[in-house]
This record gives sequence, C-alpha cells and structure tokens, in this order.
Amino acid sequence: MGISALCTRLALAALPFSLLGAAPAPAPMVAAVKVGQPAPPFTLRLIRGGNKVSLDELRGNVIVLNFWATWCAPCRKELPTLDRYYELRKDAGLRVYAVATEDSLPVYQLKKLFDVMHIDPVRSIKGPYDVVGNAVPTNIIIDRNGVVRYAKAAALDLDRLNELLVPLLNEKVK
Repeated sequence: MGISALCTRLALAALPFSLLGAAPAPAPMVAAVKVGQPAPPFTLRLIRGGNKVSLDELRGNVIVLNFWATWCAPCRKELPTLDRYYELRKDAGLRVYAVATEDSLPVYQLKKLFDVMHIDPVRSIKGPYDVVGNAVPTNIIIDRNGVVRYAKAAALDLDRLNELLVPLLNEKVK
C-alpha cells in the first residue's frame, strides 16, 4: 500500500470521530508582529498565581517575549542566560516572559523549573503572537513605547542581548 493510499484510509477511518461533535483543531496562529510597528495588544496569563498582565500595563518597560520548548537544545541554553540577564537588568525596566510552546512539558512540571528562575513563565498568551517560521527559540522585543524592535527565531547569547537591549533600556518613554 502506498503512502497516499494509507493517508486516505487513515482520513476515512477518522471521519466518524469528527462527526461526533468534536471541536476542530485551532488554526495555527499567524504572527501579526512586525518590526518597526506598534506591538499588537496581548494578555499574558502567568503560571505563578495565574495572574494576567497586558501590554498596556507593561508600557514604559522593555519587554522580551521568549517562545521556547523543553525539547529545544538552544532554548535550554538560552533560558538561563535570559534569566540571569533579567535578574541584573530588571531594575532598569526590563521584563522577560518565557512562553512555553504547546508541545513542552505540562504546567505542573514547568512550575518546578521556574521555582528556581526569576523570569515570569507564561501559561498562555492572548493576542497575535507566535513563533517565527515555526521555530524556537523565538524572541520578540518591544521597546518602552510599545514598538516591536526585534522578532526572530534565534537564540540570544549575552553579546546579542547587550547589543539589542542596552540601547532600548537607555531610551526614554515618549
């Protein structure tokens, strides 16, 4: 049996289950984030305490949204660097949020990891934000005035963090 015949059989076999009223899978989110443009509104639901925070509440801060996955080796290397950088620069108005992708560990297991970290882990994000090019890590940086200044799928090391964030942390709110 060929691959296409097998796929057809599997699709037909699943058809009765789809007719039982199961909700369709959500369409993948398309990132509407554009560098140089105002950041679209978002609301983050944090893992710690279930608190919510919005872009409006964060105005005046430099924001890093880090999309990562537990299975991603570059993410595992980048996350401690981001955490240490945040710990050292939070008083300058830096906010870093770690948004775990859906294919990562369950929230109760992520809590253990973030018990020893300083950055805020995110349970969910409401808004048109997602990974760039279906790749992790993805980092989105928003300046103090709410403008997207960086949006790429690439791990950030200390030199790159300094290059991107120091100028933004030195800017004033307009």
